[in-house]
Amino acid sequence: MIDKERFGPWVLVTGASSGIGRELARQLAADGLDLVLAARRAPLLRTVAEDLTRTFGVECRTVEVDLSREGALDAIERETRSLNVGLVISNAGTPFVRRFLDADRPELDADVRLNALSHLDLAQHFAPRLAALGRGGLMLVGALGGSIGVPFMAVSAASKAFLLSLGEALHVELEPRGVTVTVLTPGPVQTDALELLGLEGKLPMKALSVEQCAREALSALAAGRSRITPGRLTRIMHSLVPASVNRRIAARVFGEALRDRPRATASHAR
Repeated sequence: MIDKERFGPWVLVTGASSGIGRELARQLAADGLDLVLAARRAPLLRTVAEDLTRTFGVECRTVEVDLSREGALDAIERETRSLNVGLVISNAGTPFVRRFLDADRPELDADVRLNALSHLDLAQHFAPRLAALGRGGLMLVGALGGSIGVPFMAVSAASKAFLLSLGEALHVELEPRGVTVTVLTPGPVQTDALELLGLEGKLPMKALSVEQCAREALSALAAGRSRITPGRLTRIMHSLVPASVNRRIAARVFGEALRDRPRATASHAR
């Protein structure tokens, strides 16, 4: 699916220890690309890397990093400095469910840094390298809720809106330089985040498999698309149901999750 000559030989994947990031890394390894995997959970990340090397024979390097902290890019820069990175998948993020009135400012600042500014840091660092190569790609992993606003996830959704706007603009700017920028905006996906957020069995529609989400995302990147929302049913429902109705549904679902678990959060790797 992914051409090693166009997007390789190395790929950086952040938030690669589980969920969408891990599955993207697995499918890229199946295409023969070498990987730099970054996440904050080092033991789990090493297990993923060892499994990919054993299964697909690719080289995997790992970077333990918490992208919610300032200066996190330094560790990634050191590990990738001498590598020919042709694709960057900026996937790290956490959907925080909280009442806005209950959140303190340091919590909100960390939320924005992880879900928006860390992606900006990676884009600003790697875009010139890719443009100099005249090829390659950048994938920013946002969320479908970023296009409508999500009650009880107000800041997380707003930061994903930033990614959508940034990525679609960069798609046009960098396309003449041979660089493809694609924004992945998934709806509910079958990852650990659903359980950790208290949403298992409470969603109005079945969550998409992580395999399909990753497959459609990489297909969109290969096709040079600026944006992809995986899952035909998800796309149909999002286009037909008014945003105001979706917000009311989200308010009910996340309001119930907060009553069950006042401080529900997910891991950095969705």
